[in-house]
Amino acid sequence: MKTNKLLFLSLILLGFGFAAQAQRGARIGYIDMEYILENVPEYKEASIQLEGKVQRWKKDIEKKTKEVEQMKLNLSNERVLLTNELIEEREEEIKILEDEILDYQQDRFGPKGDLMIQRRQLVQPIQDQVFNIVQEIAENKKYDFIFDKSADVVMLFAAERNDISDVVLRSINRAAKRDEAQTKREEKEIERKEELSVEEEGAVTEREQEIEEKKNEREKMMEERRRVRDSVRDARKAEIEARRQRILEERQRRKDSILNARGQNRNDSTPEGDGEEENENN
Repeated sequence: MKTNKLLFLSLILLGFGFAAQAQRGARIGYIDMEYILENVPEYKEASIQLEGKVQRWKKDIEKKTKEVEQMKLNLSNERVLLTNELIEEREEEIKILEDEILDYQQDRFGPKGDLMIQRRQLVQPIQDQVFNIVQEIAENKKYDFIFDKSADVVMLFAAERNDISDVVLRSINRAAKRDEAQTKREEKEIERKEELSVEEEGAVTEREQEIEEKKNEREKMMEERRRVRDSVRDARKAEIEARRQRILEERQRRKDSILNARGQNRNDSTPEGDGEEENENN
């Protein structure tokens, strides 16, 4: 109820603000923080790492829960064989483990848990950067109001021409590129782009995209040529290897044939020699 009242009061105050600015024409813009975050590489990479931690935490909880369930099942099956004292010990042990699981869940996923803390740590630097950039844009472009579309303030309608999310995102990317710039030429190129208007930069970006697309097409064509060339080369290599193997096998067959023939000749000559010796002995 309080939230609705605060929202209502905020809208009333904004209405008065709009009325006060109406005579000179209020300039309004908005951003989509979720869209900006999704397109910041550092945030995306850190989000993937955090999601990996979340999955590990969930597996730990699942594993501990299965262990407790198995202990309960074992106790149920063995209850008739145990004394009251042993039953109480087992139940106490199960209760301790269940409390540990609840504590672990709170430590990881509770309102003050690791997940909420790390998400705030992940988002806060980018939010601060966006806030500073929005202040600069508002002052330079003479905006009277700039809202966050993804925040709690209800926006019943928002024309896309007032969306400055891409402007903010470009500023964030430029800051990152300035930090990564290795040469003065790269720094000057970044500064040159910063001096362009949104429309001019859009035109430059389109040309750069066309150049990049043509470059990618050439690379794909070259890659296809290399693939065909390698395929032909591999086929020739395989053919040569097969031919070489056939020659070696043919040589081996000839060699085996000659050896077999010689062995047969010796076998054929041996009985005759034995007969002559017998005649001489007689």
